[in-house]
Parts: sequence; structure tokens; C-alpha cells
Amino acid sequence: MMRKYLTYILMLGFPLLGAQKKIEKSSYQQDWTQLDKVNQALSFDADIKLSESEQILDKKLFQLRKQLIHDTESKKSSLYNSSFNELKPLIENSKLYNILQLMPKGGLLHTHSGGVTDAKWIIATARKYKECYVYDLQDNDQFIFGQLAFFESGKVPKGFVSLDQKLNSNTGFEKELLELLLLKRDNLCTYTDYWIEFEKRFKRINLLLPYRPFFKEYYLKGFQDLAKDKVHHVEIRYVFDEIYDFQHGKYPLEKTITDLQDIVKQMRQTEPQFSLKLIYSSFKFLDSESIEKQLEIALKLKKEFPDMISGFDLVADEAAGNSINSFQKNWTKLNEMTTKSGLEMPLFLHAGESNSIFNKNVLDITLLNNPRIGHGLNLIYFPKSMEQIRTKDKLVEVSPISNQVLGYVSDLRNHPARVLLSNGIQCSINSDDPSVYGYEGLSYDFWVAFVYWELDVKALKKLVFNSINYSSLSKNEKQKSIQYLNTQWNDFVQKANQELK
Repeated sequence: MMRKYLTYILMLGFPLLGAQKKIEKSSYQQDWTQLDKVNQALSFDADIKLSESEQILDKKLFQLRKQLIHDTESKKSSLYNSSFNELKPLIENSKLYNILQLMPKGGLLHTHSGGVTDAKWIIATARKYKECYVYDLQDNDQFIFGQLAFFESGKVPKGFVSLDQKLNSNTGFEKELLELLLLKRDNLCTYTDYWIEFEKRFKRINLLLPYRPFFKEYYLKGFQDLAKDKVHHVEIRYVFDEIYDFQHGKYPLEKTITDLQDIVKQMRQTEPQFSLKLIYSSFKFLDSESIEKQLEIALKLKKEFPDMISGFDLVADEAAGNSINSFQKNWTKLNEMTTKSGLEMPLFLHAGESNSIFNKNVLDITLLNNPRIGHGLNLIYFPKSMEQIRTKDKLVEVSPISNQVLGYVSDLRNHPARVLLSNGIQCSINSDDPSVYGYEGLSYDFWVAFVYWELDVKALKKLVFNSINYSSLSKNEKQKSIQYLNTQWNDFVQKANQELK
């Protein structure tokens, strides 16, 4: 009898047990697939549906990145632990970079006056002016070695020598000066106070930019570089200073804006859709009384140039400056001033450019009229704030190369933006201060984001269109800009597919 039961078990029991395992496995796989879909639905680009042509391009770009990684591994190249400066030749020689150069970038929402234009060009152009000088002594409280400036003949401070004569007499000085204008992070483990070095780069050219003839050339070149890299809208965190020349002396601040408007008109002769907005910027290290005066000036300029001044920001090292929260009285006063004047002055504050949980600037962002956040690196440490920024549909302006050079992220695979994107936080890609980091345009930042964050065409498209949808363009300007971007994007998909046959 026992043998008979064993026979039945062998014939029927094991198959039934196998069927049970198949059911359990199938149920587990269904749960896994469902969980994967739920996670994908939370992503920042979940609303993007790709056309057939975009899906084809997506597969091609996936293979292109896969081949790139394979090639670097076979050559034992350090893709993940290299600084941007070390990676730059690899980026420039890659097929992926060529394709991304074809891609329309939409808008650059986060860059700074003084960080826009190629450093080599700055030296070459400055030396054309006989009134340009360079400081040739050791740093002191007033000037630093390599600082450039314009002076009238007979009014040159001690220590300054003619830039052109210096370059002619010392063949190695041009290379030395270029190194002084660029900030590199070749060894990711070497200690340097990068913010001090960073600020020195700006100090070396801050006496060049107000000189009106140079000012005009500088911004025209910067805008041309961006347009060449398929950027058609720019928003500059602009620190206002009175421009001047030696014939008329100083001009009122309004002249800065009208000159920039003239440069935009010049740009539109070849780039009809090119547009510019200025975010009036002051400094975090100033006191509340000084910031109140800055807000008054910003509103005065906004009233006169409502289509140019789009908002207000505070810049400088967050670890060394005052917190956003310490300016509560200023933000309350700003609300009163805007209500009284009928003007809108949104904030576009830098917040969370830090690796520390003790920096709580991002908490203020959800409480203020602040539609975009500059950097937001430590936002991931504040889950409730992250949720509020998502539900209030605020944008984080991400600048991956800047974040690495300044030491916030060494391995870009670990950039906090990956967490933000997967949690539905809208972001845009920005260059911050490309002049200081040794490059032009936005293609480099999109390259590192695509490679290190394992993006796809859906993500690229969303990031590009975010740069216009979250810009400070007016409703009508935005509509025209989006129409133009749609045409550009469709052309890009077609051209990229042809390039990658």
C-alpha cells in the first residue's frame, strides 16, 4: 500500500508542487514588475512619451554610452574617479559629445556675470587695449597677482604693468595667466580651499568687466558661444556695477541694461529667437540693511525694465555667508514693496550648495516666492522639504561640473540630482561659471549627466524643455520659445539618427 502512495506522489505530488512554485514565482515577478512601474511613475520625466524616431535614437544613445564605457574600461581609463579637467579630452573626442552638440539645449537658467566667456579669449581681447594692465607683484589687501584692469595713462597704480608688453617680454606668462583664470581639480584628493581660489578667479577679471568697450565684447562673445551650442535663452545672476569709459566716466546702472539689450538685438540678426533675462544679485555676506538697499535698487530697475529684470538672488559661499533665514525682515519687506508697487520680484535664491545637514537654507525655499533653487545639493537630507518642492512644482537648477570642481561631488555617479530626479523633482542642467572651469556652452554638462546618471532620451528631453517651461520668460515669450524648441528638437532627432546609422 505504501508503495502505491509513493507511486501517486511521484506521479502527481511532485508535479503539483512544481506548479505551486511556478505560481509563486509568477506572483513574485508580477509584484516586482508592478513595483518597478510604480517607481518609474514617480520619476521627473514620467509624463514624456517618445515618438518612434525618439525611441530609435534612445536605443542608439544607449549603445553609444555602453560602447564608451567599454572602451574606457578596456583602456583602463579612470572614468569615474577623474576630475572634469582630466575628462575633458575624452569628452571632446567622443561621438556622444558630437551628438549632444547637435541637441538643442533650450535655456541656460543658472550662470553668473563674470563666468560666461572663454578665459583664453579674455586674455587675447584684453591685450588689444593699450590701457589694459596686469598686476605683477605678490597679493596684498587691494590687488592679487595676475589681476587685470584698465587704467588711463598716468593713473596706473604701483605693481601694474602693460598686459601686452608683459606677454611680449615673457613668452610663458600667457600660459601662467590662463592657469590663474581657470579653476581645476586635477587631483580629487588634494586639499585646497576651492572657494577662496574660486573667488580669486573672479577678482582677477572684476576690473575688466565694467569697462564699457570690453563689456560689450565680453557679453557678445559669451552669447555667441551659447548660441553656437544650441542655447537660445539665457538668465544671468547679474551683480550690477556701474560701467564706464575714459571719455564719459561712469554711466548709471540703467546703461548696463540698455547695452545688454543692444547686444541681444545684435544677436537676433543671426539668432532671431535669442533672449535674455537678468536676475539682480547681491551677496550673502552683507547685512540686512545693505540687502534692503539692494532690493530697492532691484525694484527700481524692475519698474523701468520689466522685461529684463526677472528676480533677485544672493550669491557667495553658503558656508561663509549669512543664512537665508537671517534675512526674514527683508523678505517681508520685499512682499510689502511688491504689493505696494504692483511689481512682481520672485526670488531665485542659491540654497543647499553644501554637503552639510546643518545648512538649512532649503527650508526657506518652500516658504518663499522662490520658483527655482540654485544647486539644492543637500535637499535630499530634508525629505519633507523635498516633497514640498515637488508638490509646489519648483525647479532645481543643477550644475554637475561646477559641483565637482568646487568639491561637493567627486564621483558624479553619486550626484544628489539622481535622487531628486527619481523622486519627481524637476531639474534643469546648467553650467554655472564655465569660463572659470575652462569650457563654453552646455554640452559638457549634458555629457556628464547622460553618462554618469544613466539618463535616456526621455530624461534629456524633459531636462531641455524644463529650461524653458521654468524660465522667467513671460507667458507669450515662453509659448514662442517652446514652439521654436519643438522644431529644433524634432530636427535634432532626425539628424542624430542619421549620424548614428
